[in-house]
Amino acid sequence: METTPLIFFLILVLFIISGYLYWRYVWFFRNPPRTAPAGDNIVSPADGTVVYVKIVEPQDDVIVIKQGVAARIKDILRQDVDSRKILIGIFMSPFDVHHNRAPVAGTVETIVHYPAKTENVHMGPMHYRILFNQPPFYRNSLHILENERTVTRIKGKYKGDEMSCYVVQIAGKSVNGIDSYIPEGGQVGKGEEFGMIRIGSQVDLVIPQLPEMRTRVRPGDRVRAGESVLVD
Repeated sequence: METTPLIFFLILVLFIISGYLYWRYVWFFRNPPRTAPAGDNIVSPADGTVVYVKIVEPQDDVIVIKQGVAARIKDILRQDVDSRKILIGIFMSPFDVHHNRAPVAGTVETIVHYPAKTENVHMGPMHYRILFNQPPFYRNSLHILENERTVTRIKGKYKGDEMSCYVVQIAGKSVNGIDSYIPEGGQVGKGEEFGMIRIGSQVDLVIPQLPEMRTRVRPGDRVRAGESVLVD
């Protein structure tokens, strides 16, 4: 009878370890099928929580992360842009599906990987503010400026007009890699899987603001990759 507490403890430890291993190496890589909505719309590239929706000029500060620290479009893309853009940021927690899907059908024009400025910083501040519903969700989230990222530019169409959109996959501190499945020059369908970020991360969508566009989400909304309409 004296060994009963020890047995219970060992069973508990085994249960916790097994649960972690299942989450980390099986459940985390789940990739449920998605069906993209019909029509002229732009769908979410990621599962997660919307953290900002902005319409900005290239030179404007998009968000003020903390006093004296602001981010512009070129800080997020790591490249210059020359027209008004719609920016939508989506935070993926470790419990979200991490496969990313194309927001529009089109051609993958470029895929550019940018290393961290120094090292990847933790996304904890954003995760905390989302968990406890404390907007603005980007406050003190330096990963938006500092962390490793891959920028994929997709040339597609919106209501007959050609446009190029950018999908920015931003790595978290413990990310094991950013994967791209469609090569430059390859074709991708709306809602089709094009990449993945391993462990907690963020995906931003940058698109030109065209006259008829209407955003359909706001900060705090939950979205699903390949299905949720962000802009129509």
